[in-house]
Amino acid sequence: MTKYIKEYIKEIESKKEINKKDLEELKDKISFFQHERLVHLFIMLFCLLMLIIFIILCFKNKLFIIPTLILIVLNIFYIIHYYFLENSIQYLYKVYDKMNDKIK
Repeated sequence: MTKYIKEYIKEIESKKEINKKDLEELKDKISFFQHERLVHLFIMLFCLLMLIIFIILCFKNKLFIIPTLILIVLNIFYIIHYYFLENSIQYLYKVYDKMNDKIK
């Protein structure tokens, strides 16, 4: 998804002429990306909840240290990916506004 969003942003920025069709396409893509962002938010929150549970279990039994470390790494990557999604979508909002102003 990261590669797809980056390529789409490059494609949008490279357009010289903008019409209503481009604006509608951007609006559709933004809604798809928002859905993707929402799904990743839920997954990330679930993983963070699991991490908290495993941290608590680590105090009871040392066998939970390895899965806890795995969850820490997983959560770090999820946070990085979610950060990218969030910033990209906010950037696309600005691009949409600029395109809308150009059409008007």
